Amino acid sequence: MASKVNAKVPSFVSRYRDPQAIAVDALDKVVLRPAPSFLPMVVSSFHINEDIVLPSFCPAPTHRVEKALHTLDLRSVSLLAAEAYTHSPVSPNERLGEKDFTNKNRNHNYTRVDFTVIAPRITLPGPQISSLAASVPVVLQQRGVHHSVIPHGKPGRSAVSGVVATVFGATGFLGRYVVNRLGRIGSQVVIPYRCDQYDIMYLRPMGDLGQLTFMEWDPRDRDSTRQALQHSNVVINLVGREWETRNFSFQDVFVNIPRDIASLAREAGVEKFIHMSHLNADIKSPSKLLRNKAVGEEAVREAYPDAIIVKPAEMYGREDQFLNYYANMRRFGGVPLISLGQKTVKQPIYVVDVAKAIVNIIKDPDSAGKTYALAGPHRYLLQDLVKYIFAVAHRPLLQYPMPRPIYHLIGKFFELNPFDKWTSRDKVDRFHITDMKYPDLPGLEDLGILPTPLEQKAIEVLRRHRRYRWLDADLDVAKPATPVNF
Repeated sequence: MASKVNAKVPSFVSRYRDPQAIAVDALDKVVLRPAPSFLPMVVSSFHINEDIVLPSFCPAPTHRVEKALHTLDLRSVSLLAAEAYTHSPVSPNERLGEKDFTNKNRNHNYTRVDFTVIAPRITLPGPQISSLAASVPVVLQQRGVHHSVIPHGKPGRSAVSGVVATVFGATGFLGRYVVNRLGRIGSQVVIPYRCDQYDIMYLRPMGDLGQLTFMEWDPRDRDSTRQALQHSNVVINLVGREWETRNFSFQDVFVNIPRDIASLAREAGVEKFIHMSHLNADIKSPSKLLRNKAVGEEAVREAYPDAIIVKPAEMYGREDQFLNYYANMRRFGGVPLISLGQKTVKQPIYVVDVAKAIVNIIKDPDSAGKTYALAGPHRYLLQDLVKYIFAVAHRPLLQYPMPRPIYHLIGKFFELNPFDKWTSRDKVDRFHITDMKYPDLPGLEDLGILPTPLEQKAIEVLRRHRRYRWLDADLDVAKPATPVNF
């Protein structure tokens, strides 16, 4: 059988001295071992050492033709690969030399897998035999994704989902949940970062061995951005900041950087680009952050017309800056609210629901170009919401009204902090804006997700704010906030 393997292997792989280096022949299968130079950068050494098993169409061959066709699988695969690379049919009798193969594929380094299109069946050469499957369905390949990321394996972190995603802003509040959800389905995730190495350590266990790739990233360097997304079929932009710095203004963070990422993603032929905005993004908003979010949406649409925009409401979770923000106000003697919070309506959403929505958007073939408005199941007055937060935390509450100019003066004082700013004038305005309603836009229900009520998950966030004597107190003691319909 070894001699037949040598006879059937095309000449462009003849540089392998040992035929067993490229293929191992057996009675019931053919095992390929790919050349390391053919693998993309995002594939680890774990995948390089993996064997590719091809089913044999002539198990236990007896006829001489069947024996020949048993080893013909290698040649057929080589011809199909050459056809996919050159985008032109190759005759089964054509012999491809190594020089010709290199010249034809100089501009085609890898191929792209389109998981929704199946090519017409390709008939194997040779006489028809009853025990031979006459045709093979082949998946069209159009861009730089290697066959090793074609979905296979059992569900879980050790599977291969076929998704190679670059997540910008993965070290933030929402990013860690998105990376975890992608890792749970066996996706390869490229994580560009500009923080300290210790700030990304908690992300490493979220994917199987070799599934997470960390890259240092400079958002002002287009080559750095291009390198981070060139091997991906999904790009997710979660870059955000709650305050401006000397190096990055709101326009840089929410307009310029997303525009660059979107334009480079379009140049690279990325299948899906997901941009994170805000439910209240509006060009007329009193919040500078929300105004730039609205401008960023238009910039992304212009650079990538099929971009998917996600507009979540204020998100809450263990590391949030919403429920924890109001709970920590007890240290200042009470909670100041503009108009006592009676003119502001909030509809917070659980951060895990947003992460699930992003994964479902990736899976949805009809999501291109859509805008999703994501919000929780209930709307609350800000006053009632703050009361419920302190009731769950078993802390005494003192609410008092504060005029906006005085609130801004306090926020300006906290903006002088050179480190993480606890509050700011923009945050004061943003938290006192009523959440908008978008009945015409798809939401969580359209993605097959049941919104999580605040009353179900608030204890996970607020338990840390309780005193030791109330640490294990039942949640039934706290009276839920009354939902409103306006």
